[in-house]
Amino acid sequence: MNTIKIDSKKTLMIAHQGLSGLECGNTCPAFVAAGNRSYYGIETDVHVTADGKFVIIHDETTDRVSGNRYSINVEENPFSATENIVLPDIDGSLIRTDIRIPALAEYIHICKKYEKKAVLEVKNHFEEEHLYRMLDEIKATGYIENVIFISFDAENCVNIKKAIPNSTVQFLYYGKESLGFPEDKIQFLVDNKLDLDIFYKLLNAELIDRLHSLGIKINCWTCDSKEQAEELVRLGVDFITTNILE
Repeated sequence: MNTIKIDSKKTLMIAHQGLSGLECGNTCPAFVAAGNRSYYGIETDVHVTADGKFVIIHDETTDRVSGNRYSINVEENPFSATENIVLPDIDGSLIRTDIRIPALAEYIHICKKYEKKAVLEVKNHFEEEHLYRMLDEIKATGYIENVIFISFDAENCVNIKKAIPNSTVQFLYYGKESLGFPEDKIQFLVDNKLDLDIFYKLLNAELIDRLHSLGIKINCWTCDSKEQAEELVRLGVDFITTNILE
């Protein structure tokens, strides 16, 4: 197994949940696998636990990532409830003991070690208290300038930008392909100095040119097709988030 190589030209490649095409996503092995390759950044998802810890997992619950062996809501339980769970490998086996649910600090440490941008999705809505404490935790690592924050929650995006005006913050968006990207959302990006992280099938040449004319950078997710990715490169997207392309 290996990545699928593309000619990305000036487009920067982001490893979705780490190199999740080869390793269980959002785990340290996936982050290390991405770190050892040519990716510009490593994307992941963060939640806050009931005891105020920051945990790396996509869903609020452990059901899917554990192969339905555990059903724990990470936001309603302490971090200790999940930190020792061994997760199945991508082939479903439980032979390896290094596949676990990481803490935020582990992810930042790996990004820093391999000199990769940390593309951190703030999942769900974070209360300001938790958001600012998370930012302080990252600041303490000395790596905050190398973090790109992304979120579907508009208030998360605005609050991060207020707290760290020079930070790169991308508003995540998904919608019906037939409706495109709403005009009011473009104005929201402009007003708050945000970039965009959009489902790749919603993009076209006209929208890309329009956003670029306004100084808005474009990340797109999650493209695993070599042909479609190379077309996005031709259209000039700034970043492509992918599970397997490199």
